[in-house]
Amino acid sequence: MCGIAGEIRFDNNFADVRAVTEMTQAQARRGPDGEGIFSLGPRCFGHRRLSVMDLSLRAHQPFIDNGLGLGIVFNGAIYNYPALREELLALGYQFSSSGDTEVILKAWHAWGMKSLERMHGMFAFALWERDSGMTYLARDRLGVKPLYYTLSGQRLQFASALPALLRGGMVDGSLDTIALHHYFSFHAVVPAPHTILQGVRKVPPGVCLAVHPSGKLDQHEWWRLRFERSAQDEARSFEDWKEEVLASLRNAVRKRLVADVPVGVLLSGGLDSSLITGLLAAEGTPDLRTYSIGFEAVDEEAGDEFHYSDLIARHYGTIHEKLHIPASDLLSALPETIAAMSEPMVSHDCVAFYLLSKAVSRYSRVVQSGQGADEVFGGYHWYPPLAAIKDEREGVSSYRHVFFDRDQQEMAQLLTPHYLSDDVSSQFVEQHFAREGASSTIDRALRLDTTVMLVDDPVKRVDNMTMAFGLEARVPFLDHELVELAARIPARHKIAEGGKHVLKEAARAVIPAEVIDRPKGYFPVPALKYLRGDFLHYVRDILASQAARERGLFRPEALERMLADPDRHITPLRGSKLWQAALLEAWLQTNQL
Repeated sequence: MCGIAGEIRFDNNFADVRAVTEMTQAQARRGPDGEGIFSLGPRCFGHRRLSVMDLSLRAHQPFIDNGLGLGIVFNGAIYNYPALREELLALGYQFSSSGDTEVILKAWHAWGMKSLERMHGMFAFALWERDSGMTYLARDRLGVKPLYYTLSGQRLQFASALPALLRGGMVDGSLDTIALHHYFSFHAVVPAPHTILQGVRKVPPGVCLAVHPSGKLDQHEWWRLRFERSAQDEARSFEDWKEEVLASLRNAVRKRLVADVPVGVLLSGGLDSSLITGLLAAEGTPDLRTYSIGFEAVDEEAGDEFHYSDLIARHYGTIHEKLHIPASDLLSALPETIAAMSEPMVSHDCVAFYLLSKAVSRYSRVVQSGQGADEVFGGYHWYPPLAAIKDEREGVSSYRHVFFDRDQQEMAQLLTPHYLSDDVSSQFVEQHFAREGASSTIDRALRLDTTVMLVDDPVKRVDNMTMAFGLEARVPFLDHELVELAARIPARHKIAEGGKHVLKEAARAVIPAEVIDRPKGYFPVPALKYLRGDFLHYVRDILASQAARERGLFRPEALERMLADPDRHITPLRGSKLWQAALLEAWLQTNQL
């Protein structure tokens, strides 16, 4: 896992090595084990390395193959690289290293862009061809690894993190009103290619951007998730699906053991992380380490789930670390957490993942995490009502009702006219629902959440917070073969009995029933939902600052209503509307925008 950066010029001038060096160094925490820069005429590439596969200097990046005329900077992990390497050896290719980076180069030379379809893993890379002058920016199927870019005049810059891209010196820092609408209505999810900044875009998941020497950009969508099933799929029994799910998940967990360092687990105590722990234990993982975090309760809302994580740790005899964070430590960590965000993220558990990652990085370099199961296997409360809706327009309305934080009327009451756009978020959902490849409301909602919401909320959150401490997080529920399998399973098998039914029943062969049958929980950080005391003062100071007043983003009367009674201003998904506003302003100030 690493940080990458680069600049490509289209006017035959030399690339700005200093700018690339600045962007690369800004990502030092993503890759604490080494730095490299390569420049040749109009192209320059930078890399920060986190050593996980092939710990030797032979795998140093940028990785150049002069014989093939190819080079690469790569962030991620290709889990099936040993098999690909054997296939390429049989074709006559020779290797100077033993990791996955060189395999990507050889695979590209052998199969071109089709090589992406052969790769199992998470990745974002820039690969360049010396002789053609082409550069390719590619991102994995489900966007586990980020890739941002900015295009201005006669040059393009890219980086793994948006704040690093700001160091390149050519970003238009004005706010993107489309992204702003998504942020405040679509639960802070800003779908690719947009970001909160007008001048920055992100490569969408499952896309390869071909950058021509002339500056022309071609976007190739090389993977798309389809919710289509055969008559045989419809007829297959629940027991058969259950067995297939368990076998596929077992394989996904096994793949993500490929590393030259030990692999641990972020154990929340919920079904998903507990199941990963059980499967890793079944693989005979030696000295398996698990990690949990908890916070102070607020009113009747608990701040930890240690009862369940302790149960799993005892059951499998893991080396278990528990971290309990007092409210004072939580508040002091907020500025650091916000600085670690590539984009503003309102989820309360960002700070939890940040502090947990800080603790985990003392013991582990790679962990597996349970993100994605709710989206892939239908675990959220809004799915069952959608299953009965046949009309597409009604489906869009119902989805918007349960998921959106604000309607257009409330948006107009919050934002000043300069920043207010049309209801682009509803239009986005309508367009996504209308795509081919899913024929029912429930399948359309699951597709949207898996390929958009999941990518730009839970997945981005985990990447940002773990990589702030050079910790590689692997997410087996986002294994593309498992996701494709789940898309073929009829929705009734997923959403029954409160959701994730087929996954829960598959889990009974692995983990204790007490964890499976418990009430659904979340990573609880109640202090950021119920803003009181020092937390409320922190929010008030941000929104009353000179920078916030000069920006003029919010209507003052809207802020005063929320500040007067934060508990009354909670989103349908139980988030704080006041925290949304404060977090965005804090992120902008942190990045000097």
